Amino acid sequence: MAVKDTFIGKSLDKSLLWRLLREGMGGLLHLYIPAIISMFVVGASSAMTAFSMEMIVNAMTGASRSYVLGVGALVLGVFVVKGVSMYVQMVTLARAGNRIVASQQMRLYRKLLAQGIAFYNTHETSDLLTRISNGANAARTVINTIVTSFARDLITLIGLLVVMFYQQPQLSLFSLIMVPAIFFGLRVLLVKVRDIMHKEYSSLAEIIKVIQETSMGIRVIKIFGLEDRLEARMQRAVNAVEKRSNAINRLEAITMPLMEIVTGLIISAVVVISGTRMLGGATASPGQLMSFVTALIMAYEPAKRLSRMRVSIESSMIGVKMLFQLIDAPITMVDRDTARPITVRDGAIELENVSFHYKSGTPTLNDLSISIPARNTIALVGASGGGKSTIMNLLMRFYDVTGGAIRIDGTDVRDATLESLRGAISYVGQETFLFSNSILENIRASRPQSSDDEVIAAAKVAHAHDFISEMPQGYQTPVGENGQFLSGGQRQRLSIARAVLKGAPILLLDEATSALDATSERLIKEALAEITRDVTTVIIAHRLSTVMQADRIFVLEAGRVVQQGAPSDLVEAPGAFRDLYLQQFAAPGGPDRDSEPAAAAAAEGAAPADWTRLAGHG
Repeated sequence: MAVKDTFIGKSLDKSLLWRLLREGMGGLLHLYIPAIISMFVVGASSAMTAFSMEMIVNAMTGASRSYVLGVGALVLGVFVVKGVSMYVQMVTLARAGNRIVASQQMRLYRKLLAQGIAFYNTHETSDLLTRISNGANAARTVINTIVTSFARDLITLIGLLVVMFYQQPQLSLFSLIMVPAIFFGLRVLLVKVRDIMHKEYSSLAEIIKVIQETSMGIRVIKIFGLEDRLEARMQRAVNAVEKRSNAINRLEAITMPLMEIVTGLIISAVVVISGTRMLGGATASPGQLMSFVTALIMAYEPAKRLSRMRVSIESSMIGVKMLFQLIDAPITMVDRDTARPITVRDGAIELENVSFHYKSGTPTLNDLSISIPARNTIALVGASGGGKSTIMNLLMRFYDVTGGAIRIDGTDVRDATLESLRGAISYVGQETFLFSNSILENIRASRPQSSDDEVIAAAKVAHAHDFISEMPQGYQTPVGENGQFLSGGQRQRLSIARAVLKGAPILLLDEATSALDATSERLIKEALAEITRDVTTVIIAHRLSTVMQADRIFVLEAGRVVQQGAPSDLVEAPGAFRDLYLQQFAAPGGPDRDSEPAAAAAAEGAAPADWTRLAGHG
């Protein structure tokens, strides 16, 4: 999701700012209180430094020895106290800032974990990464800027102004005449800052997106020679970020010459005026004037930081808004208030008049009814887009039906807690996902409390133990990012071992043997034959050899069941299944010529011996 245009406001969103301070500083008062106290001390020390200039000048013009020693001790004490306070301020602020980043990133991640699948269908990964990384850092920047500006810079400036007015009231009033010009110039910069930061975050997300696509699609990039195109795309994104970063730096830097010029005018005017007054017999002593000028010069730095505070906050508030937009995003799948844990004993599944659509428009499922007896195996076949994967998504309650109901052992899945429902289901998909961890931990992911012996037993059922044992570190061998160190068949067998270890009463197999070589497919079919015994199994497969030993096959077209029955009956009956069957097995010169003897046997109503063995049903 791109950064919304509504992020660009005409003025600072004060309600969002207060929310950030309330939520960001909550629980961190034990760090912010000593930091703020230290900043007060630093501000007071700065004012005392300027005030002591009068005593220093007086001490250098014939004062007594004891007076000189007292002034020296005072100056040393002021700087010692200021140095210690600055150390406390820096350490506590850094700890608080790091805690803000860590807590906000974990807060965002927990929100992402709680989101349903529908959320990820509408949010790009690059955008989420940008929000998590930049949003949390932006929150720290805003909070620390506000705390340091008000607790240190403002107190320092007030203290120095007190010294100035105490020493020279008239000159102090004159010095403040030019201040409104500074703030007028800053207001002009703020709108430009907001617009540039909005575009910069979009460019940062584009950089992350290009890197992700390069990493995930490197084979496609190489084989089609897309390196130049990807490089040009990355160059545009990098150039955009560089250009906008330079623009932000330029706008922030404008405040520096603005302050320099105004401060120079003030100091030069004060020197001329004060010098004229002294020549004319003014009563101000050199020490008072030195104290005043010192306070005026020292006031420049905190005044400059305060003048840039609004620009700095505005540039970071875009990230803060992105952060809170993600935090406030509604959870797309939650338990009902009346939901209760479900205990699946038999695993009977009933889809009654189910309708569903992902978006407004053409329904994916239309008044579909399927009955799956407990511990039976059923197969869903048909052309792509028929609704097969949608049924599995609904069974796992990644989405809710828009019409009808899905029941497991008589309980509507919407009345069961998500944790208990998904705890009763194992899933093996075509696209196996593995964590960047060891083989052992990837299998154990389905049941973290299981022992090593149980993991090994599951791997043996999945025909994975042999290849694991040959690995350099055995079960402790890292699999790499998403299992990149393993072959497709090895990854799939680990996925099956993970399902075996879970031991759920319902098993969903979505193209679990597709895109594999013959040896891997044979081993995986043998593993599936074992784990489908005594559990309710739903299989999706385009290869009909995978489903011919199902108890019942349902043929789907456009979200409707157009045929259903036992495999042998469907092969003999004219219709969509027989057409699909003949395409795969009986067509001369077809893609599966080796299967023609098996096809002939099945056409005569006899189940091929290898299917019986592979499916585990007779």
